[in-house]
Amino acid sequence: MNIAKMMKQAQQMQADMARIQQELAQKTFEAAAGGGAVKAVANGEGELQSLTIAPELLQDADVDMLQDLIVSAVQEASRTAKQTAQKEMGKLTAGLNIPGLGF
Repeated sequence: MNIAKMMKQAQQMQADMARIQQELAQKTFEAAAGGGAVKAVANGEGELQSLTIAPELLQDADVDMLQDLIVSAVQEASRTAKQTAQKEMGKLTAGLNIPGLGF
């Protein structure tokens, strides 16, 4: 394979990666804890976008349980977003062993 062809393929891969990252940034990933009492929504970068707590959960006011449910929902939403991003980038880089990509 000549250098020009390799460079063209690398540029195409870079463009595809940028497109995928942009698409993922627009997606949201929801996770719930406590049977849906706490819901967290993260974007494609794993950043928390919103948090919903069922009003009836607040009436009981078990702060420790509430904190655990929040952490659980946020972690799951973030984990789902990151796993999806890795899966999508992995499709693009399948079979390549490029140091520094981390996919």
